[in-house]
Amino acid sequence: MNARRPLACLTLFLVALVATAVSAADRAAGSVDEPVILVAKPALRDRVYGATILIAKPLGNGGHLGFIVNKPTPVTLGKLFPDHGPSQKVTDPVYLGGPAGSQMIFAMVQRPDSPGGKSLAVMPGLFVAFDAETVDRIIESEADRARYVAGLVAWRPGELSAEIEAGAWYVLAPDPALVMRKPEGLWEELVRRSQNANNTI
Repeated sequence: MNARRPLACLTLFLVALVATAVSAADRAAGSVDEPVILVAKPALRDRVYGATILIAKPLGNGGHLGFIVNKPTPVTLGKLFPDHGPSQKVTDPVYLGGPAGSQMIFAMVQRPDSPGGKSLAVMPGLFVAFDAETVDRIIESEADRARYVAGLVAWRPGELSAEIEAGAWYVLAPDPALVMRKPEGLWEELVRRSQNANNTI
């Protein structure tokens, strides 16, 4: 799967993000200092982020890293990597993870411990692998517990907190099982759930 390997600059950027998250997670600034699920409010009319569900992890400096989890693309791993046999067996689509680094495939895997390699815990029980070797290993050995996403979302320090204060997102507690559910109807369900919860406060 050599198509991912020339992305050295992006990989170095992600390594820096992971190092920041690991070394400074306890010093996160702003109001979103724990991993969360974000649900776009219906009023958020945006070509990329409208009707989306995201996971967001603080990086320790007021910035955040995240992934859209409910936007399947028409592409499969088999189409992207026709010479990689295990990819041909993954029938689920690749998801749009975000507009940054959209040439890179990440493996999002639900498991109790790290898959190793260059991977990051985005919430308890959910890891994202971003180096080619680890992604390949997940495809080959635990594809049924994984979702594959192209690209990511990065918020500058204070940006996500400002978006929440402006009313762009409902904020839910982290839940790996919810993140890994099939996307059909999920955004509408979470919007209703969030609206009902707000109405009872």
